[in-house]
Amino acid sequence: MNRIIYVGLDVHSTTFSACAAELHGNKIVYFAETKFGAGASDVDKYLKNIKKNQSDDCEFVIGYEAGCLGFSLYTALRDIGIECKILAPTTMAVRKGGKRVKTDTRDARDIAANLAYGTCSFVHVPTAEDCAVRDYIRMRNDHRQMLKRLKQQINALALRHGFHYENTKWTAVHIKQLRELALSDLERETLDEYLATMQMLSAKIKAFDERIEELSHKPAYEVRVSQLACFCGITRKRATSIITEVCDFNRFPKPSGFAAFVGLTPGEDSSGETVCRTPITKAGNTHVRLELVEAAQSICRGCIGYKSKALAARQKGNDSKVIAYADKANERLRRKYYRMIQHGKSRNVAVTAVARELGCFICGMMKDFSPAAAA
Repeated sequence: MNRIIYVGLDVHSTTFSACAAELHGNKIVYFAETKFGAGASDVDKYLKNIKKNQSDDCEFVIGYEAGCLGFSLYTALRDIGIECKILAPTTMAVRKGGKRVKTDTRDARDIAANLAYGTCSFVHVPTAEDCAVRDYIRMRNDHRQMLKRLKQQINALALRHGFHYENTKWTAVHIKQLRELALSDLERETLDEYLATMQMLSAKIKAFDERIEELSHKPAYEVRVSQLACFCGITRKRATSIITEVCDFNRFPKPSGFAAFVGLTPGEDSSGETVCRTPITKAGNTHVRLELVEAAQSICRGCIGYKSKALAARQKGNDSKVIAYADKANERLRRKYYRMIQHGKSRNVAVTAVARELGCFICGMMKDFSPAAAA
C-alpha cells in the first residue's frame, strides 16, 4: 500500500507556501515546509522533490483554501495531471485557542492537517459556463449594492436639509421633489450628481437583468430555471443565480445538507449537559443564502393560497407534478411563517426559518425533477 502524503498550499498571487504531512496513527508529522513561486509548475517541482526523497512509493492528497485564485490553480494543476482539492474556509477545523499567531507556514500546516484528518468540506468546481454566468450575476448584484448605498446617501443628504419624504420613495414624484429642494449652488450640484449616478446605475441594472433573462434560456439552464421559477419569490434571475452557484444538487445526500451548505442552519455552543443553540451559522455560500432570504421575504408578504399572475405565468408550461410540488411548498411555507408569528417569533427569525425550508424544497425539486435526476 502506497504512503499517503497530505500537502497543504497557502496560496497568494505571487508566492505559495507548502507543507507536507503524514499520519502515524493519530499523530501527524509535518515536513518539507517551504515557499516557492506561484505557479502550477512550481507545485509540480515541489512534489517531485518530495517523491525523490522518499524510499517508498507515495500518493499525494493536495489542497488549498478557496480564495483569491479561484479555480485557476485547480485548472492549471489538472492540466498537468495533478489532482487537488479546494477547501471551504468556513468548514475547516481550527486549532484549539484559535489563530493567535498567523503565518503562511502555519496556514499551510492547517490545510495539510484538515486534509489528513478529514475535518473540512471541499468546494465543488463548476464548469466554465457556470463560472461565467455566475460571475455575471454577481457583478449585477454588486451594482445593486452600489445603488442601494447611493440611495442611502441621497436620503441622508436630503434629511440634513430638512427634507423627509413619508410616501413611497424613488417614484417620479419623490425624485421631482428632490430636484426642487431649496439648496445652495454647490449642494444642488452634489445632489444632481447623485441623482444622475442613480439613474445610470438603475439603467445598467435593468440591462443586466435583461441579459440574465436571456442567459436563463440557454439549454444548460432552461428546464431547471423554469422549474425553480414555480416557487413563489424565485424569479428566473434568482433561479439562474442559485443553479450556477450550486451546480450539482446531487452532492447533498439530504436537503438538510444543502441548508447547511448555505449557512441557514442554527449553530450550537454546548458543553456537558448544557445545550445552547446559536443563530444561523452563516457558513458556506453567501450568495445563495441571500437569494433564499430575499425569496422568503416575498413569500412572507402574501396570503395563504394566493397565487399572483406573475407566478402563474412562470409556472405555465411546466410539468403538472412540478407545479403541484411548488404550490404545496408555497402554501406550507406561508403557513409556517404566520404560525411562527402567532407564537411570538420575530419576523427575522420566521423569515430565516422559511428561507431554510425553501432551500430544502429547492434541493428536493432539483434532485427529483431536474433533467439530471431523470438521467
